[in-house]
Amino acid sequence: MSTRPEFFRPPLEYPRIPYGDMLTLGAARGPENVAVVFRDTSLTFREIDALAHRLARALRTLGVTQGDRVAVLTTNCPEYIIAFYAIARLGAVVSPMNPSYKEREIEYQLNDSEAAAIVVHSDLLPLVEAVRAQTPRLRHVVTIGPAPATPGPVRHFTELMACEPAVPLPPLQIAWDDLVALPYSSGTTGLPKGVCLSHKNLVCNNIQFVATARITQADRMMIFLPFYHIYGAMLMGAAAYAGATAVLMERFEPTECLRLIEEHKITLFFVVPPVLVMLSAWPELKKYDLSSIRFTMVGAAPLAPEVTRRFRELTGVTVVQGYGLTEAAPLTHLNPVYSSELNVLESAGLPAHDCEQKVVDVETGETILGPGEVGEICVRGPHVMQGYWKAPEATAATIRDGWLYTGDIGYVDARGYTFIQDRKKEMIKYKGFGIAPAEIEALLFEHPGVADVAVIGKPDPEAGEVPKAFVVKKAGHETLTAEELTAFAKGRLAGYKTVHEVEFVRAIPKTPSGKILRRVLKEQELAKKARA
Repeated sequence: MSTRPEFFRPPLEYPRIPYGDMLTLGAARGPENVAVVFRDTSLTFREIDALAHRLARALRTLGVTQGDRVAVLTTNCPEYIIAFYAIARLGAVVSPMNPSYKEREIEYQLNDSEAAAIVVHSDLLPLVEAVRAQTPRLRHVVTIGPAPATPGPVRHFTELMACEPAVPLPPLQIAWDDLVALPYSSGTTGLPKGVCLSHKNLVCNNIQFVATARITQADRMMIFLPFYHIYGAMLMGAAAYAGATAVLMERFEPTECLRLIEEHKITLFFVVPPVLVMLSAWPELKKYDLSSIRFTMVGAAPLAPEVTRRFRELTGVTVVQGYGLTEAAPLTHLNPVYSSELNVLESAGLPAHDCEQKVVDVETGETILGPGEVGEICVRGPHVMQGYWKAPEATAATIRDGWLYTGDIGYVDARGYTFIQDRKKEMIKYKGFGIAPAEIEALLFEHPGVADVAVIGKPDPEAGEVPKAFVVKKAGHETLTAEELTAFAKGRLAGYKTVHEVEFVRAIPKTPSGKILRRVLKEQELAKKARA
């Protein structure tokens, strides 16, 4: 009997619709079913759908037009979902922003995306106001949360919708290949790049995920993973399309999370590795009844098999690993959710429906490798991005003949299961978040005492990796200390990008062309650990 996996992931059919209609389809499955639970608020699909129509009309009245980029800067809340679908229905483009960003990061993304408007939580409004003079294209600011204390150019989310009817906009000519989302993904060089995701990309990937994970309107999904991250955005979209209930948290907190699982009888629990590591070692875990959970999905970074085994022993809940990337909208792989025998703990899983994969040699990317041979993982399908925003060279290097070169190194076994071993890219993975070394290096170079610098990810048992900087001091700054440098950098970038360690060196290893040899620095770190 054949062991090839294609039988398990047959082709799907995709409605050729704008992404905003995915919520419409979800609402049609059960208008009075609960769509979102957040704190003491509960909204049905009929209500979410109507509010998204109202906001789409309000944004159009405000002056936002088809094709405009609209940034969204807030933690998880119902307003985020409403805003996302309203912007999509207007034919505009959502550009999610990390609420832990500082002024320089907000300024960069607003300017690079050429955002015409931003929907921002009132707590974060001062950060936006601080960069308004440097973001001339930003015309409209809409706040959620408490209304502004004084009237002014800032408009309030609820007030904007109050005068608009809950009916769809007149039909717009939205093409399937038009952009609908512009999330930013940190690269290994330079600043973060916008990832161009079309209506087709998100419609197809939401349907791929719902089918692969077998999500139905009977499911109740625990979502604390942030919507600005592509993993969280996928969960938001899948719940809306499937008609499932999304129970939201602004951030993970174990006691409250497990209480909500019990109270709402959560069936699908989505995590990143640090959460599972923490829960598996948490003495309070056994106090909670998690029997309603069908499976726990872990993504964003690899998870050690022993953590999976430990969590399952403690809770009886099956854990499945998945894999994806922002450039693929994001899901590309998932282990079977319906069979513990087919779930391979060490594997990223099988390709999702209509996702092709191949492994190519690392040097040229042209030779296709066989089962078990290690190379670069490539994927192809309707969910693969159009390219990088205003970066044709980076796009050409990443997408070749329709194939997305992921930059991840691994192999595919004879059954089609994918195993990720390393990253060709030099991204630092801190608790599932990608950090570009070059972004931290650029900041440290601003210190007058730094002559040269290189940043790598240092292995960390809890975070996966933490940023470590190797610094060459400038002449005349011999007294510069690691504490001074970390204090200088602290608060200038998002907290997860904090430099955890500084080592002063005489020179940074580089190639003849000047490229930093991070591999050499990583090997030195491993050697130090071995000697310790």
